[in-house]
Amino acid sequence: MLDKTETFLTEPLRRRASVAVDVGGVMVGGGAPVVVQSMTNTDTADIDQTVAQVAALHKAGSEIVRITVDRAESARAVPRIRERLDRLGVDVPLVGDFHYIGHTLLAEHPDCAAALAKYRINPGNVGFKDKKDRQFAAIIETAIRHDKPVRIGVNWGSLDQELLTRLMDDNQDRGSPLTAQEVTREAIVQSALLSASLAEEIGLPRNRIILSAKVSQVQDLIAVNLELARRTDHALHLGLTEAGMGTKGIVASAAAMGIVLQQGVGDTIRISLTPEPNGDRTREVQVAQELLQTMGFRQFLPVVAACPGCGRTTSTVFQELAQTIERDLRTNMPVWRERYPGVEALQVAVMGCIVNGPGESKHADIGISLPGTGESPAAPVFIDGKKAKTLRGPTIANDFQAMVAEYIEQRFGRGEGRH
Repeated sequence: MLDKTETFLTEPLRRRASVAVDVGGVMVGGGAPVVVQSMTNTDTADIDQTVAQVAALHKAGSEIVRITVDRAESARAVPRIRERLDRLGVDVPLVGDFHYIGHTLLAEHPDCAAALAKYRINPGNVGFKDKKDRQFAAIIETAIRHDKPVRIGVNWGSLDQELLTRLMDDNQDRGSPLTAQEVTREAIVQSALLSASLAEEIGLPRNRIILSAKVSQVQDLIAVNLELARRTDHALHLGLTEAGMGTKGIVASAAAMGIVLQQGVGDTIRISLTPEPNGDRTREVQVAQELLQTMGFRQFLPVVAACPGCGRTTSTVFQELAQTIERDLRTNMPVWRERYPGVEALQVAVMGCIVNGPGESKHADIGISLPGTGESPAAPVFIDGKKAKTLRGPTIANDFQAMVAEYIEQRFGRGEGRH
């Protein structure tokens, strides 16, 4: 029996208060839902490819999209990209990613500065030596003129070496020196806070600043962001930089950000996955949505519950049906969000045998329990917890898909939402 003093986290913590920032009509922080964003990997100067990828990322669910602005050709393309997207009805905010010469590009291409919804700058490479503060100030002053927010994004791969060296030297004088890793974490936090303070001194309002501290190791991301949140109420962008490819990148990102989000920290996230050659860039958007939905922070898509399979489910019918249902739901969601308000709360179960099939199906809004190995070739369908029909024969999969579509139309077609 559990001790009465023992407690468990049964739901996500309320996120800590942060300053709200308007990014092209999308609210980040201030109690708004955690925002999903992503970044293109096209050459921004290639307008056709960039427009196509931004549109695809937005369709997949990215609420903010960042593009690289690294040279004059890219800066000149930005207004045309914005115009093309507007004509297509893709109203996603665009963020310009600036490194090294951002101050020059923004000054020489005012149309680019105006077309972007936010600027992202890295204090570690905005300039060096005596030029650093001057060039940082130039970008901030441009943001003020155009009334744009700025993300000050510290990255440990390009950390301010002067700051890091000074902290390392100071650490040597301590009675109990910190480890090099601990000093580096402190340098990341200080870089973000000092840069934000400088931006505010120049005149950029607090509600136009978002901070991020990007690292590539899970424990560093957790430690740095929790410490950053302890010291400031700025809106925070979470991301594991250089997360990697495939399952490694997904697991690392989810482990790190899941812990931080559970502590109430983080206002917008990006899952930085390295795509396979010619791979689908939208995968990182799907993973970000699934992370937030799994943790209970957002609801993007209907949930499809499916058993993992065992010796009772030697047929692949339930696997194929679950995959088809999930794919159809994701494909149709851009239209269904408008046509069927509340449909993202739908829960579907596709189960493979009698052990947990009927019970799991009853818990879903609509569920099917397919026959397992050696079971009677019948598939009961449950709707709203009650057995509605038993499907038989070779068309079970198609029949159930039709029932799901009919259920969605009847329940959500009148805009009644979840009951």
